[in-house]
Amino acid sequence: MSGLTVEDLRVEYPGTPPVLAVDGASLTVAPGETVALLGPSGCGKSSLLGAIVGIVEPAAGRVRWDGEDVTEVPVHRRGFGLVFQDGQLFPHRSVARNVAFGLEMAGVAREERRARVEELLEMVGLAGYGQRAVTALSGGQRQRVALARSLAPRPKLLALDEPLSSLDADLRARLAVEVRDILHAAGTAALVVTHDPAEAEAMASRVLRMSAGRIQ
Repeated sequence: MSGLTVEDLRVEYPGTPPVLAVDGASLTVAPGETVALLGPSGCGKSSLLGAIVGIVEPAAGRVRWDGEDVTEVPVHRRGFGLVFQDGQLFPHRSVARNVAFGLEMAGVAREERRARVEELLEMVGLAGYGQRAVTALSGGQRQRVALARSLAPRPKLLALDEPLSSLDADLRARLAVEVRDILHAAGTAALVVTHDPAEAEAMASRVLRMSAGRIQ
């Protein structure tokens, strides 16, 4: 199958006995599709997301992209992007240089970087903001910069871990729709972790519910 395929993924954390965070989770995300993982805090959804992108080592199971097993592939070589709850922007970099970071690391030529940054700032509704300090932006604007930065290297899959939870309710509702539209425009497959049912429904074309380490 093309896109993401997760097969019986299991995540454990050290302890006596080990703490089981994810218990045999399986899911798929087709190219261009946005899927939400919905569940309460502590249900294992962020651990599952981490194992998929490669920042958490699974105890068992496989992660495949377009049929190719990437379970043992280092995180920086999987071609997956990740957006955290707080965006984790670089405060000493301008908006444009934040967006360009992944392109710089990949050795993309300056003019190509500039064009890609301008394209993405237009896509996320921040055209003309390139030279601004990220510290001068609102919370919603910062998350849009984080989204643009993650999309810049054209990831195969974008993983978003509670990307809107630090924002107030009204802004979350508006930005959920904006993020959905941005992902659709970019044509990027995405997996969104959230505890908010309304946010899941607004952002994703399909919602998977998770409880006690299992997808229901």
